Amino acid sequence: MPALACCVDTAVTPPGYAACLAGDSSLAPSVPFSATATTATVAIENSNPSTTIWTPSLSASLYRIDRWGPPYFSVNSSGNISVRPYGAATLPHQEIDLLKVVKKVSDSKSIGGLGLQLPLIVRLPDVLKNRLESLQSAFDFAVQSQGYGAHYQGVYPVKCNQERFVVEDIVKFGFPFRFGLEAGSKPELLLAMSCLCKGNLEALLVCNGFKDAEYISLALLARKLALNTVIVLEQQEELDLVVNLSQKLGVRPVIGVRAKLRTKHSGHFGSTSGEKGKFGLTTTQILNVVRKLEHVGMLDCLQLLHYHIGSQIPTTALLQDGVGEAAQIYCELVRLGANMQVFDIGGGLGIDYDGSKSGDSDVSVAYGLEEYAAAVVSAVRFVCDRKSVKHPVLCSESGRGIVSHHSILIFEAFSSRASSSPEMNQLALQYFAEGLPEDVLSDYLNLEKAAISGEYENCLVYADKLKQKCVEQFKEGSLGMEQLAAVDGICDMVSKEIGASDPVRTFNVNLSIFTSIPDFWGIDQLFPIVPIHRLDERPGVRGILSDLTCDSDGKINKFIGGESSLPLHELEGNGGSVGGARGRYYLGMFLGGAYEEALGGIHNLFGGPSIVRVSQSDGPHSFAVTRAVPGQSCWDVLRVVQYEPELMFQTLKHRADEYCGQDHSDSGGDDSHGTDSAALASSLARSFHNMPYLVSCSLTAMNNNAFYYCNEDEYSAPVDSVAAEDEQWSYCCA
Repeated sequence: MPALACCVDTAVTPPGYAACLAGDSSLAPSVPFSATATTATVAIENSNPSTTIWTPSLSASLYRIDRWGPPYFSVNSSGNISVRPYGAATLPHQEIDLLKVVKKVSDSKSIGGLGLQLPLIVRLPDVLKNRLESLQSAFDFAVQSQGYGAHYQGVYPVKCNQERFVVEDIVKFGFPFRFGLEAGSKPELLLAMSCLCKGNLEALLVCNGFKDAEYISLALLARKLALNTVIVLEQQEELDLVVNLSQKLGVRPVIGVRAKLRTKHSGHFGSTSGEKGKFGLTTTQILNVVRKLEHVGMLDCLQLLHYHIGSQIPTTALLQDGVGEAAQIYCELVRLGANMQVFDIGGGLGIDYDGSKSGDSDVSVAYGLEEYAAAVVSAVRFVCDRKSVKHPVLCSESGRGIVSHHSILIFEAFSSRASSSPEMNQLALQYFAEGLPEDVLSDYLNLEKAAISGEYENCLVYADKLKQKCVEQFKEGSLGMEQLAAVDGICDMVSKEIGASDPVRTFNVNLSIFTSIPDFWGIDQLFPIVPIHRLDERPGVRGILSDLTCDSDGKINKFIGGESSLPLHELEGNGGSVGGARGRYYLGMFLGGAYEEALGGIHNLFGGPSIVRVSQSDGPHSFAVTRAVPGQSCWDVLRVVQYEPELMFQTLKHRADEYCGQDHSDSGGDDSHGTDSAALASSLARSFHNMPYLVSCSLTAMNNNAFYYCNEDEYSAPVDSVAAEDEQWSYCCA
């Protein structure tokens, strides 16, 4: 409020207040980061930005990368996120700089890149392999150290991420461990059957979910194909179908039952557990299954017990409680004569998304892989030994725990904005005051007196009253738009000078949250989101993320650590151009390899991101892009919602021919309208084949008629036909 500066005694104003009132713009804006007790936060709050030496380690602390990242993610000396593909066993020269991967993928083909557009999913099969091996190793150690009398062999629930190369990698990497698959629908079962034809013959194929005659027949056929298939009864009614169809097909089935336990945990991940859970048989229903199987001479077919008390089990105490209850049922089934072999603990192995290692949070767990495995083995061994029952083969359906780390979503912030109000000088302020009605003017004068007296809390009260009355006057038509804007400027200035303003900016990102991070919108699931570069620079602002969709829910304003905004850097060349004129700003969402792709829709017809598969190699940059595919085009997503892009294009082309011809009807023999029509048709065709997301490229005018196209070196897409498979996939060493 420069116009009030002459009325305010600078001796009684808080630091910076009078200087700002006088128009001193040299003062750096304060950035009130959260009071979380980290070295980086303290450094931000208590230091001068111009003198603070910022280091990558401070960023690792600020963004909690040193908590949720190990053993796969860290910040390197260049200030970029570094991937350690083999976990703790990764050697320094094997680390992969994520920014170099993004540049390799997004750079134009003319300079050696792949020319793919963001958003981008980076898959890391080495990390996937390490996660699977680490889980197996944890159980192997627990089995050996506790003298357990059987082995562990897990299954991967394909619902977590059904992408072909993810599932095929798991079957390949899990071959030495007899690792299998779990299916919950007919398409998933077909997928699993096909993939396991290359798997270990002992690998389990666990069939869960609602089942009709076709599903059960398919599962029985899988046994004819020598796949180790187990049909798990989720509903008691399914038993009659299994018995009748197995007799018709002449197949001796292996049957499991899913028990509905009393044990459950709270939170949105525990809703599938407890006596009122969606799936599972009660003890009464399990007894009915035993009697039915005994009656038809098939009790020996009952060999597996399955249960699930919910995803993200927070503590080993709750884990052991559920395992202990289920182990009692298992031993009772043995006593009743069932040929029990396998104890399937279902899912539940949690991920520490925020690095807090807390058992009181939906986004963390208070254990690691070793503690998880030890708790399971201990609980089963204790019950079986007490009941003198042979130790069963242990199985888990740990999808989230296996695939979460191996996939990274990369997207770009292309602009940022903050609330803006007009600057008020003395003349403007005087003009504003003269136009106010008497009752509104009294609030303005009270605000002025409070500022002079240094009553800064009262300044906020009077400013708020002033604003409310001005809004009412505007609605009644007695106040102009200029005055309404002026009062906004006054109130914002008051808030800034006494430290009560909201410094948070909105960063616009080239992403659809509904497509790529649906769990954030649907169940408030939080994932680590951090810049993947510039981590050797001090972040100067805080921001929330706003996506491209025309939906008010398309924003991220909750972050790990209980934060409502994220420390971010100023965009270089920020002015509305995609990525900025001088530099691009990349953010990454980590630990999202489970469920996000499977659940993502096509809100606003934004399709899926581009995808690359990156493996560690001995090249100069330690990685190789072994598979790459562009994201869905407008053409692709339109077909999903039953449009025919070919017919749409022909309709628009006909319209172009018709109206471009009319525009030049008086041009005599000039055939420029034909050129205009062709240019427009070419532009339309390109739009059909481009991705729906914003394109970072040079815009070049065609024929001076305001038709624009992207530089093909920067973003190329087939126009005449869909590329063949060998054209879509590419291999390169960086």
